[in-house]
Parts: sequence; structure tokens; C-alpha cells
Amino acid sequence: MRDQNPLRAAVLAPPEFTASTLFGVYDLLAAAGRDWDLVVSGVMGTSRIQPALVARTTDRLQASNGTWLEPDYAFEDFGQPDIVCIPDLFIAPDSSLEGRYEPELTWIRKWYESGSVIGTACAGSLLLAEAGLLDGLDAASHWGYCDIMAERYPEVRVQPNRALVITGDEQRIVMAGGGSSWHDMALYLIARLLGIEEAMQVARVYLIDWHHIGQQPFASLSRTRQVDDAVIAGCQEWIAQNYENEAPVAAMTELSGLAERSFKRRFAKATGMTPIEYVQTLRLEEAKQILETTDMPVEAVANEVGYEDPSYFGRLFKRTVGLTPAQYRKRFGSLRKVLEQAA
Repeated sequence: MRDQNPLRAAVLAPPEFTASTLFGVYDLLAAAGRDWDLVVSGVMGTSRIQPALVARTTDRLQASNGTWLEPDYAFEDFGQPDIVCIPDLFIAPDSSLEGRYEPELTWIRKWYESGSVIGTACAGSLLLAEAGLLDGLDAASHWGYCDIMAERYPEVRVQPNRALVITGDEQRIVMAGGGSSWHDMALYLIARLLGIEEAMQVARVYLIDWHHIGQQPFASLSRTRQVDDAVIAGCQEWIAQNYENEAPVAAMTELSGLAERSFKRRFAKATGMTPIEYVQTLRLEEAKQILETTDMPVEAVANEVGYEDPSYFGRLFKRTVGLTPAQYRKRFGSLRKVLEQAA
């Protein structure tokens, strides 16, 4: 396979792109077949994937962090790519995409329908949803964008806990959830198109660890914005200070002055969560902080955030976060300590 012509990868540079994701994907794809030989033998190998920066025009573009780049090709000049990679977009989750990316959407649809493999990272998956390519399919995005994606594109089956989703015709859509999981997307594309050993060599050179635990441990309560409903907003403020209350939903109901049924319906309409889901999420977020910052026994943590039964707390934490409380502490408590020492 090393004698074959390199694959052509178009790394899309849309407005408001994130530079780290765009250049990171570019570098990892170009590393396949090249960097391992350089590190091991001192002789640079030949890249088996040739990435190019492709945009509406070849005019200079400014990334979200202020850096500039000059695209290699305009859309009409590149021809069919084997791979299309869409970087993260630096936009607010509830930003409207209507009319902002029509040239990109048309170009993406064209090459997907022609057989190209499409890879996206983080909020880049919103472009696929806006293009109508994810209707009826599973999809991944950064956890902070999943709620609005599910609301805006109800035909898309958003998977907020997965770091990588492979779907579409012939499994030609590869979506990385969020953060640095674009590493997973790039490595998967290399493994699929060039072989597992090629991907392993890239991973070894760049010390990349697969995000097998998904996004759950990193996700926080992303729906805590104060709502327009003043009654429910008052309950949100109260529960933020009293989430350990033994009967929090009953207390909020009483505070609201509404009948229980009316309160639950109104709360869910305003926040997108049932009252008990909201309380549990607040409690688990506090539990995460305690696990990261103290050596308090797990049983005591459970009690601190309002759970008398440590076993129930442990099962709920594992189901919601994807790790047991002890596993979470080991992974993120250690990380916090290292960062604090470095600072």
C-alpha cells in the first residue's frame, strides 16, 4: 500500500473555525507514513495522506483566535477529495446557522453524495445537521451543543455521551464529540483507510490516548441558564443553595405556590428537565467537585450532596458520569493536583 498514490484530504476552513482543531487534524493526517520513520530511523517517510486547506475562496481567513491562514484551494478548484474534515466552530451553542454557511453546506453535500468520507469535530457536526445529512442517524457533538442540536434537528439522534460516532451511507460519516476527541476522529480515519498499524504509529509518535470513556465525565449541567419564567427561576435559585434537602421537589413545589402537577409540567417546559433530574444533576456536579478537591470518603460525599444510601449514589453516579466515584476521583483528582502543582 505504500506505493499507492496518497489519499487527498480536504480540511475545510469555514468562517469562525477553531485553529487548533483545523491544524491539528491537518498535522495528524499528514503524519501518516511520514513521522514514524523520521523518529525511528531519522529518515522522513512519505505522507500517505495529502491534506489541503479548502475554503470558499483563496482569500486570507481569520480563525476564531485571531490567527490568519491562506487556503490552498477554493471549493471549485480542488476536485473530489477522498476525505473531507470539518473542524470545530467557535460559535455559541444557540447561534443560528441559517444563511451563514450555504457555500460550505452545498460543497459538503456534493462530495458526500459522490462517495467522500466526512469527518467532523465538536460543533462542526452542526454543519452536517444543517445540511440534512444526519436525519434519522446517530450523531455526536460537544456536550455543550447536544441539547440545542437535538432541539433544532429533531430527526437527528444525538448521542451526548459518545466521543465518536460512525454512521451514514457505508459508514462514511465520522463524528468526534468534543474537546480533543478530534484525535479519535483522525486516528480512526487513518486506521480505516490505511490500516491499524499506521494509526498506531501516529498515536505512538504523538502520545495520543483514545478517549474510551466518552464525554460523560467532562459534561457539566449545561441547562442552568435562568429561564424567563420568574416562578421557575426563583426555584432554580433556591435549589442551587439547597440541593441536599431531603425532599427538594416538594420544597420547590411549595415555594412555587403551584399544584404539584402544574409545577412539574411548568418546570420541565422551562428547563427541559424534570425537577428531580435537575436536582440530581446539581448534586452530581457538586459530588464531582468534592471528589476532585478532597479526600472525603465516597460514603461521606454521598451524604454531603443529599444521598443517604451510598450504594444508590454510586449506581447513579456511574450511570450518569460513566465512571464510579472512586474512578472519577483517581482520574480527575490526580489531574487537578498536577495542574495545581504546576501553577
